[in-house]
Amino acid sequence: MLSILAVTAPFFALVAAGYAAGRLHLLPESAIPGLNVFVQCFALPAMLLRLAMATPISQLLDPAVLLCWLGAAALVVGLVLAVSWRRAGLKNAAFGALVATFPNSGFMGVPLLVGLLGPQAAGPTIAVLLIDVFVTSSLCIALAQAGDAAGHGTRRALALALRGAFGNPLPWATALGALFSVAGLGLP
Repeated sequence: MLSILAVTAPFFALVAAGYAAGRLHLLPESAIPGLNVFVQCFALPAMLLRLAMATPISQLLDPAVLLCWLGAAALVVGLVLAVSWRRAGLKNAAFGALVATFPNSGFMGVPLLVGLLGPQAAGPTIAVLLIDVFVTSSLCIALAQAGDAAGHGTRRALALALRGAFGNPLPWATALGALFSVAGLGLP
């Protein structure tokens, strides 16, 4: 129990420190978008690059993990859409499905699971992140944009969602780390 607390406490202490900095106005609201860009485009990709480099490609692209997570995500998206589409409309139902399926595996899951379970947890957790970025998020965002377009521009909505997925630095950092892993290269 103490080992779990030793790994999780620093993460939640950092969240609490960020909350306190915001509430006490130590961190101006105008700085938050810059911090988000730093984490999304630099810190998290660097972590994924490092972990992917140290993880065998068979663990990063384990078909059992990928199919299991894809099936679970498809089930949850389908259930949320079935329950809420008629009452909330396609756009709101799609965003509800996105919220219901998004596990925050990148920001909290990868570091927490690797800290708790060791480096062997990196592969499955990164595989989950790839499904979330490329499939689940893209599908839900495309559905929301299609719902917003009221039937016009469904192809455009899908193209925008895919452009967002391919513009996300997280899978690119993972792919680069996987290439380094396969090639047996390391960072200087």
